Amino acid sequence: MKIELLGTGNAFLPSGRTHSFLLIDEKILIDMPPTALFSLRKRGISPHKISTILFTHVHGDHIFGIPFFLLERKYISDRGGLEPLTIAGSPLVKTRIEELCELAYPSSLTEELKKINWVDIPEIKGWTFERFEVLHDESVEPHGWFMEHETGLKLVHSGDSGPCETLWNQIKKANLAFVEMGIPEYVESEMHHKPSSIQKLANENPSCEIIVTHTYIDSEYEILTKTLPSHPPNVRHPNDGFTAEWDGVNLTFSK
Repeated sequence: MKIELLGTGNAFLPSGRTHSFLLIDEKILIDMPPTALFSLRKRGISPHKISTILFTHVHGDHIFGIPFFLLERKYISDRGGLEPLTIAGSPLVKTRIEELCELAYPSSLTEELKKINWVDIPEIKGWTFERFEVLHDESVEPHGWFMEHETGLKLVHSGDSGPCETLWNQIKKANLAFVEMGIPEYVESEMHHKPSSIQKLANENPSCEIIVTHTYIDSEYEILTKTLPSHPPNVRHPNDGFTAEWDGVNLTFSK
């Protein structure tokens, strides 16, 4: 199993980073940011290969890529409309996607939207899923995802969330967690993790590999800062293209 961070940046696009989102086994995505189609092209993944998209919430940097993704499938990679697509998320996800597609390309994606299998929780062979509430702007229905594979991998994706019991309890059960760290230490907000909260989370869960994403830190030239925080040994703070591979027993990481 291959899990890839195609993007690692927060809403402000730190240098060298595209918006944060995750690809699993080249067919499952978590979120669809504005830069998603660019990131898929760079990785060499055709949109028609994506069978399932899990949404965490409906802020723009997590959902605004969907009209371009669906348009590409309609006119280029799935012109015959043969590849099924499932979209999973809160009830607001379907409403917002329909609004976005009509705003972006009036009437052009109406039939594509009808073909989508809209679900609360997806059903994929070998996987079980749980969607849980997290601490973020309530108006965008924020959630994280807990995913367990039959081979033993237990994966958490935080979505956008500050430290909260619902998220941290899920991470206690996991061996791999992708956790956002969207703001520097000096920003006053409970809605995102900061370096200190990542450190506390990692120290409390030493057996879980924590991958920092949705980061504010630049990777090429400095806009805000290029200085990485001092993280515990079980924390990785990668660039776009980071890969975690699971062989049924062990996790290995690259880039």
